[in-house]
Amino acid sequence: MPRADYQVVIGLEVHAQLLTTSKLFSGASTSFGGAPNAHTSVVCLGLPGVLPVVNRHAIELAIRAGLALECRIANVSEWSRKHYFYPDLPKGYQVTQYEHPLCLGGRVVFDTPEGEKAVRLTRIHVEEDAGKLVHEGAASLVDLNRAGTPLIEIVSEPELRSADDAVEYLKALRDVLVWVGVNDGNLEEGSFRCDANVSVMKHDATTFGTRCELKNLNSFRFIKQAIEVEAQRHVELLESGGVVEQETRLFDPQRGETRSMRSKEDAHDYRYFPEPDLPPLVLGAGDVDSIREALPELPRARRARYVTSLGLSAYDAQVLTADRAFSDFFERCVAEAHEAKPVANWFMGELSRLLNETNTTVGEVKFSPAQLAALLRAVKDGVISGPGAKEVFAELFATGKDVQVIIDEKGLAQVNDDGPLLLAIEQALAESPKNVESYRGGNTKIVGYFVGQVMKKLGGKGNPKRINELLVEKLKG
Repeated sequence: MPRADYQVVIGLEVHAQLLTTSKLFSGASTSFGGAPNAHTSVVCLGLPGVLPVVNRHAIELAIRAGLALECRIANVSEWSRKHYFYPDLPKGYQVTQYEHPLCLGGRVVFDTPEGEKAVRLTRIHVEEDAGKLVHEGAASLVDLNRAGTPLIEIVSEPELRSADDAVEYLKALRDVLVWVGVNDGNLEEGSFRCDANVSVMKHDATTFGTRCELKNLNSFRFIKQAIEVEAQRHVELLESGGVVEQETRLFDPQRGETRSMRSKEDAHDYRYFPEPDLPPLVLGAGDVDSIREALPELPRARRARYVTSLGLSAYDAQVLTADRAFSDFFERCVAEAHEAKPVANWFMGELSRLLNETNTTVGEVKFSPAQLAALLRAVKDGVISGPGAKEVFAELFATGKDVQVIIDEKGLAQVNDDGPLLLAIEQALAESPKNVESYRGGNTKIVGYFVGQVMKKLGGKGNPKRINELLVEKLKG
């Protein structure tokens, strides 16, 4: 991190791939992992005479993201051509939005050790992705499968002041996009990637320093390292009498350093002008309202409700909202069982363990909320013990059978009748007269020993609560 008299200034540009099955302006597939150049079309190859057609679903997803991030949605936005010449950009320009983007303003809220923070957004605009270069020895190969894939670029104001806060911002942003079904959040595959604009300034300064852009950071760990390394480079350069040059740089995680990629372009270098083959994007009456009404409750709001309305701890709420499908299933189970904490315990304990062990998702579970509620009632009513309930749950998870059927098949029903319980208690007391005297002499903790002995005689099927009550009565007698 920079010296104490300097502060780092960070603005982030996130490129998030929209979850569509086809590209922004053509019907070519967006699926990941195909053979090189298999998912292309005459449109994304930029062949002469072809015309783009906007993917309606991509626009709806972009609006959904904007609403989830509290943006103002423009009724009219416009497409532009951004010119640059790379081998993986076959048209020689990228179709994007420049002067009139789809989403304006907004914010990302995230938690830090110092408390909740919010960073304002400048804009969210829609654009098409470029292809990629694959370097093999001295050769560079072009794969255009990704060319034309729909993206949103989410641009923050330069309000972040630490690498740690930048990471928390990105995690919170990714959580929202994944939660509302806009993006899959996969950094490794490049569907969620980040460029960081980094500069430093003295604490008493009134203007920002010269910024450098760090490109295509693909893990939270590398993002943190890259920002810290780059900020330190700026400080050392300034303190030695040098000047920071505006440029684009790459982070080398093995060397722990950034290196120059190219001089940083300004907007005029891209020669933006309106896209002549696409009319302005005009939203109809009610388009935004219908998308807003379909938005799910967002994760921060749901976590707060779990704490205030359901009485769960902040930790429980965080775990239960880490995945929307998991959280939605929890919601349905709570609605059926009419109590939150026991359901939360099963979700964070046995259900999470079995999902991990079997490598399955919550969408693949074989039991219903009503079946889990039946299991909870069986425990509450003393029909089965705690250990027995875990055995029933494992079978419920594996087969989806009726809870009572599982209890009967496995012989797990507890003995609740006082007659058999008292017989086992009398036998246990008769076999341990010294321990009986010890209890009556003041060693009340020894009742636990007797509960264990009685449970053994009943094959582990006695109701421990009732056994404890009857034991205390007998021992006092």
